[in-house]
Amino acid sequence: MTTELTVHLPPTNPREGEKPRAFVLAGAFRVVCRNPRFVTELAERGLAVLIMTPSGTEEQVAAALESGDTVFERIAEVRYVSGSMERESSFNASALALAREWQRRFTIVGLYAMEETLVEPAGLIGDRLGLPAPGLRASRVCRSKYLQRFYLDEYSPWSVTVPPEERAQLDLTAISYPVVAKPAGRHASSGVVSCRDAEELATALASYPAYETVLVEQQIHGPEFSVESLFQDGRPIMSSVTAKQTTESSGRGFVELAHTVPEQGGEVAGRTIDSILRAANLEVHKYLGYENGVTHSEWRITPSGEPYLMEIASRTPGDGITLLYNLAFGASLEPEILRIALGETAAYPEPRRVARQVYLEHPPGVLADVVINWPGTDVEWVRGSDRWPAFRSGAVGDPPTLRCVLVLKERGDRLEPLMSSDDRAVTFFIDAESVAELDELQRQVAAAVQIVVTDGEGAAGAH
Repeated sequence: MTTELTVHLPPTNPREGEKPRAFVLAGAFRVVCRNPRFVTELAERGLAVLIMTPSGTEEQVAAALESGDTVFERIAEVRYVSGSMERESSFNASALALAREWQRRFTIVGLYAMEETLVEPAGLIGDRLGLPAPGLRASRVCRSKYLQRFYLDEYSPWSVTVPPEERAQLDLTAISYPVVAKPAGRHASSGVVSCRDAEELATALASYPAYETVLVEQQIHGPEFSVESLFQDGRPIMSSVTAKQTTESSGRGFVELAHTVPEQGGEVAGRTIDSILRAANLEVHKYLGYENGVTHSEWRITPSGEPYLMEIASRTPGDGITLLYNLAFGASLEPEILRIALGETAAYPEPRRVARQVYLEHPPGVLADVVINWPGTDVEWVRGSDRWPAFRSGAVGDPPTLRCVLVLKERGDRLEPLMSSDDRAVTFFIDAESVAELDELQRQVAAAVQIVVTDGEGAAGAH
């Protein structure tokens, strides 16, 4: 059932008998904290900002609303919907019930799924209300790894879907290794592991809860990228390739360690990476019948130049990629995403710099401190509110610049090996006019940051 956390008066002043005009932002509240322009842009339009967010983060939301930050004061309502992030479609009933209640009190003029969890119910609500939205097929397929393999097989690796009831019947000896095992309903790389043989796959399958559907697929070797796209009325108005680095080279996981926006001039088999991926990405959107919104698709390219789709999401890109677009292109994504959701004409400029987010690897232990030796820059601890700082867009002619260093954990938290995105502890943002300058700046910043851990009994070490 839905639970109301707090209610503010809507920022509109409707005439008697008229319902306030409202916009629904659906997804994890941390996206609001990291991308506050979603709230400020809507509030400045005189719209009541309604936040639909999964239950389980009440303390974070309460802390944000009580922080005194004026961004959160511009939210009309924050409401929780129930479900499990590990079970497909489980949020639908609660989300649709809340939407119906809001319909009785507000005129909903737009909605947007900011984050993975509520993409499917947001698509259903948008379809029912006749609002600009991705479309029913896109909303459903983008939320399911095995549906993506079913609908988008032309760009997919070989795979087999393993329902919970059939896990024990899977013939592990008939599979060509290496493969990757993926829980079908999770996100943030949770539970995704590489398996070199039948023994490792059997161990991985046994580790998943009995109710989870698992996707087992061919492991594609080659560099990883993502493509971020803005679509309006079925046409792309922006498409850009992001280069990635993951933990794959040092282990069996696929946790992302760096994003570079935009990818710069790489080639494979005599073609540019940009042209290969943007063409394949456009075809994928055609198969999905994608209509309105923002997508984040993840790809690998083989040495022979074949693009393989790892997965596609219909929401804001994760981590700090949205902030990187602001640094590299000189314009925020959020206003254009909202224009699309409101049926207004959207546009986006060409890039003018290169920007990168880096996650630092750390030793296991208890986090004691993070320090940096860098003039004019202090470490910012953001774990409590998850409120990431705002920084200005990168400008043509700026020197290579360190924008911020963020700690995503708290002192006393135990740092574990990087098996999912939630295990990462320290990140920084940089931008420059060339990849060579960016690489050198990354080296310098990484050397200047110290992550101090203890063994839990007082003995300290640094990385």
